[in-house]
Amino acid sequence: MPQTAAKPKKKTSVSAKPGQKRRPGKGRAGSAKKPPALTARTADRHELYQLSVQNVESEIDFVDAEFERLRGRKAVRLREDFCGTGNTSCEWVRRREGNIAVGLDIDQPTIDWGVAHNLSALSDEQQARVRLLNRNVLQPGDAVGMDCILAMNFSYWLFKTREELKHYFRQVRSSLSKDGVFFLDHYGGSEAMSEMVEKRPIRAPGGRRFTYEWDQASYNPITGDMTCRIHFRFPDKTRMENAFEYHWRLWTLPEIRELLAEAGFSKIHVYWEGDELDEDGEPTGEGNGVFTPTMVGTADPAFISYIAAER
Repeated sequence: MPQTAAKPKKKTSVSAKPGQKRRPGKGRAGSAKKPPALTARTADRHELYQLSVQNVESEIDFVDAEFERLRGRKAVRLREDFCGTGNTSCEWVRRREGNIAVGLDIDQPTIDWGVAHNLSALSDEQQARVRLLNRNVLQPGDAVGMDCILAMNFSYWLFKTREELKHYFRQVRSSLSKDGVFFLDHYGGSEAMSEMVEKRPIRAPGGRRFTYEWDQASYNPITGDMTCRIHFRFPDKTRMENAFEYHWRLWTLPEIRELLAEAGFSKIHVYWEGDELDEDGEPTGEGNGVFTPTMVGTADPAFISYIAAER
């Protein structure tokens, strides 16, 4: 199971990804020949995940720009923790000549899929600058001295106690260069504590269609434990159930900020998403995909944010 997950897009819903992630209809151009329709039998869950959840181009845009703003230079070495298929790592080496990426994940079949489908799409020179390793993020080995380390899609929520999460944060800090920056994401709001299923139609390249379902199956308000699942539904009425499943603790922003400080990070920045406005200048209830640093957020029923922690 890849250690990645879904993220809310709308400020009024936790079903989809945020503005910087994939929106319906977006994607790489398909071939001239129309591919066959997707079904539960023929679809690939990793491809569906990348089409419905990820927009690595925009995510790297944010990381690249913020690192340069904070440090006054371009980042070169990036580590993608819980990398799954290594999609973000591949985007990083595409971004600039000389960029180096290392991805860590504990699921070898998912890494193998990434090698076959994502790394294979790179040039030989680009492939030489990516390593996808079957390695625990708590034991990164030689994957150190990094300018940036990313823990996206809430994968770090698999650490359910303060001690475990702080230990991970300390391992990250020790793996950064002297001026390195740790980037995370987060979602919250009252809807994050709800047991609910939300659906979003996806139009993939080549005219293929399917429905992405984000299932917050259970939440324990005493422990913060939650189980979330991703399902996919297809035009022929078939359904890929439990394509991905996650067992997390729902962490709050104050808890994460405190643990990062306790782990030794010198400065911690929270980036809040702005409001999309309609033609009359009124908020639509959705995010606009623009994240700015702030210490004041709004009490939206569902919100997403980025966090940057300076070593």
